[in-house]
Amino acid sequence: MSSLRIATYNIHKGVQGIGPARRLEIHNIGHAVEQLDADVVCLQEVRKLHRREERYFTRWPELPQAEFLCPEGYSPVYQTNATTRHGEHGNALLSRWPIVSHGHEDMSDHRFEQRGLLHVEVQVGRRTVHVIVLHLGLIPGSRLRQIEQMGSFIEREIPRKEPVVVAGDFNDWGAKLRPTMNGFGFKDFLGERAMTYPSRLPLAQLDFVYARGLKPVGIEIPRGRIWWRMSDHLPLIAEFNI
Repeated sequence: MSSLRIATYNIHKGVQGIGPARRLEIHNIGHAVEQLDADVVCLQEVRKLHRREERYFTRWPELPQAEFLCPEGYSPVYQTNATTRHGEHGNALLSRWPIVSHGHEDMSDHRFEQRGLLHVEVQVGRRTVHVIVLHLGLIPGSRLRQIEQMGSFIEREIPRKEPVVVAGDFNDWGAKLRPTMNGFGFKDFLGERAMTYPSRLPLAQLDFVYARGLKPVGIEIPRGRIWWRMSDHLPLIAEFNI
């Protein structure tokens, strides 16, 4: 084991479009997740269930989306962030490596947005790697407070010498949270073009993979019609040396 590939992908709950024109993309996303060939896949906006969509789409999967998307040989972890009238959704992680433990912390900053932090401890060969999956809020002040909460969580729950990856949809226009992340000892791939949103014509990077205690190698962003049809975000894959 010499490298570790971490992917982050906001799957938009497996559905694209609005109203009667909306279409089910979760089956295509299942194939796409396999094509990422990542050791760990961090997913946001993942449905556990949605009763209305289940009635609307004849091919709605019987399994929760995290389990449905999990490739053979991987293990899924899911935690709900938001509960709505018709169902619930949250963050998920799919791992090729054994999962040692997992936990969750509520990060909701106000009553209009339900957000959460998913923490998964993965055994990568002989090393323990901690992976945190985030989907931050839409308000700049909320995002900063949520990142500060994440820093407190890491300091409290994760041994300083063990490597940590933080991945997800940061909703961070202009990478304004980068100095705060750097202050916590986390680095991303500064200087590389990593536009992930909107998927059809990417103009901004909203999806990030930060790491502490791992050596970055590079990033990869799949592009093309097949990708922008599935979600409003493109996936981002980061590779690190172990």
